[in-house]
Amino acid sequence: MSVAHDIDTSAELSPNDLEAFWMPFTPNRAFKKNPRLISRAKDVHYYTPDGRAVLDATAGLWCCNAGHGRAPIVEAIQKQAAELDYAPAFQFAHPKAFALANRLGMMAPADLDHVFFANSGSEAVDSALKIALAYWNVQGKGSKTRLIGRERGYHGVGFGGISVGGIVNNRKFFGGLLTGVDHLPHTYNRAEQAFTRGEPEWGAHLADNLESIVALHDASTIAAVVVEPMAGSTGVLPPPKGYLRKLREICDKHGILLIFDEVITAFGRLGFGTAAERYGVVPDMITFAKGVTSGTVPMGGVIVRKPVYDAFMNGPEHVIELFHGYTYSAHPIAVAAGLATLDVYLDEGLFDRARELEGEWADAAMSLKGKPNVVDIRTIGLVAAIDLESRPGAVGARAYEAMDRAFHEYDMMIRVTGDTIALSPPLTISRDQIGGLFDGLGKLLGELS
Repeated sequence: MSVAHDIDTSAELSPNDLEAFWMPFTPNRAFKKNPRLISRAKDVHYYTPDGRAVLDATAGLWCCNAGHGRAPIVEAIQKQAAELDYAPAFQFAHPKAFALANRLGMMAPADLDHVFFANSGSEAVDSALKIALAYWNVQGKGSKTRLIGRERGYHGVGFGGISVGGIVNNRKFFGGLLTGVDHLPHTYNRAEQAFTRGEPEWGAHLADNLESIVALHDASTIAAVVVEPMAGSTGVLPPPKGYLRKLREICDKHGILLIFDEVITAFGRLGFGTAAERYGVVPDMITFAKGVTSGTVPMGGVIVRKPVYDAFMNGPEHVIELFHGYTYSAHPIAVAAGLATLDVYLDEGLFDRARELEGEWADAAMSLKGKPNVVDIRTIGLVAAIDLESRPGAVGARAYEAMDRAFHEYDMMIRVTGDTIALSPPLTISRDQIGGLFDGLGKLLGELS
């Protein structure tokens, strides 16, 4: 009898044994005592194996911006799987890869015209860092190898990403990481910024810390600065007004590449195609993932300015210009999903819709001010963070209980990091659903000890 016939598939939707799956970024023992299982999704809801609808207040993992089960995207994936399941991107290519690259270049501002495809945000960041290092090498400036990230930054889980990232637990278990990395200070100051809607007034001066790093190491050693325009996974830290523009000016002054990690912020989350567009600041590279396919098929990549790309296009034409790539770069099914997703965003005006809902979303979130244990609320675009007072000796326990009870008792999926609740619903969420979400959260917060 084959192995496949030995497997009991009757328990796939409601498995009896949860031990085999080592879950990422999850307290496995706590989860498996009281699992939060989801078996299907449609529009702005997930559904449990027993059919209970759960409002998706996190767009999956910041990624399902167009909602779930969207027919145009599903049909494009099905059609592509039947037509061309896989094609290599090394030395060969399929036409739709170029079509999606062109669409993304048109969406990005200024001369961000060239796209390097990867399969996730982590791969996108590591690709951008390697492109930055290689760029200075081909420019004859191989001493420019230092990378600058930021405290509380999240740039995925590759060794490059966690090296420039600044979330302590993501770093401390994995040794020395990359050498030659510095970090800017994070931009959050509760005393100056508490209960801010949009970009805080205080904090632009923190960009000047880059001048101190340049003074310490000299610009001749620094390759790139990478920041999230809005730091998401750390607990939603919007950029102070003028901060990103100052970073751009300092990078230009010293000949340093500026990379925006837009894995979360691109594709409408802040009411625009990119945060670069929202803030009127043009970086040298933009990393993307998540929303490019609305979470349906893994895909990521880097959008690169024309001068950076052109710097590689020298030497013999038969020689590889960049020795980097992935087996699944520009995977046909991911590309088809990306093209269909961009059509949905455009046809339904979802970026504009997010921008129009921003004020109402902020009002609803701020209605939780004064609830028990709420110490700060931050909103920007269709994102909100609610900071809860930590329980003595049990940091994160209150927010974890909120997440667990929200799912089991209030039919809501929320995301937590430490004692911060982070919300980022699909851009298709209705006004009534926004009201219901925050009404439910208000009741839940009132019940937490």
